[in-house]
Amino acid sequence: MKKRTFPILIAVLVFVSGTLVAQNKAVDVTTSKITWTGKKVTGEHMGHIHFKSGQLLFNGAELSGGEFIVDMTTITCTDLKDKEYNKKLVGHLKSDDFFGVSKFTESMLKLTSVKKSGNGYDVKGDLTIKGKTNPIAFKATSAGNKFMGTMVIDRTVYDVRYGSGKFFDNLGDKMIYDEFELVFEVKTK
Repeated sequence: MKKRTFPILIAVLVFVSGTLVAQNKAVDVTTSKITWTGKKVTGEHMGHIHFKSGQLLFNGAELSGGEFIVDMTTITCTDLKDKEYNKKLVGHLKSDDFFGVSKFTESMLKLTSVKKSGNGYDVKGDLTIKGKTNPIAFKATSAGNKFMGTMVIDRTVYDVRYGSGKFFDNLGDKMIYDEFELVFEVKTK
């Protein structure tokens, strides 16, 4: 009887310890931030978008996955100080020419692969903007409960075509580059 009990006890301990190692940590949406930068022939604009919710999955101390929802209604512009121009730009970004925020109030990123790489992580995920999902890859670093990185996104694969040289001719200095950057800083609670 003792010989049978020992392997069962070991199996239970391995199972319990394995389930205790993996854990989810909620993203602190009040201190986490996303800064966007969009460039055009004649300059650039930047601003912020806020997280609505999110969680990171850990296996022990190592990041192993996560999921984030971004509130697209929170788009702001930080570089235009003139209130009228700022309001016009933010309104245009929220319009159907860009992100169609009245219909698509949220965007989402689901991490599908996270691999330790040097002092950081190589991350792959599925990014959904305007109801369209495409794969994305980027690098992230960490410091304590904070994860940082930059994602470069081709807006045209999400049907954000306004001012794109891929779809419109003779734009001249009105052309807007297809790629934009999201610099993120995610903190867990």
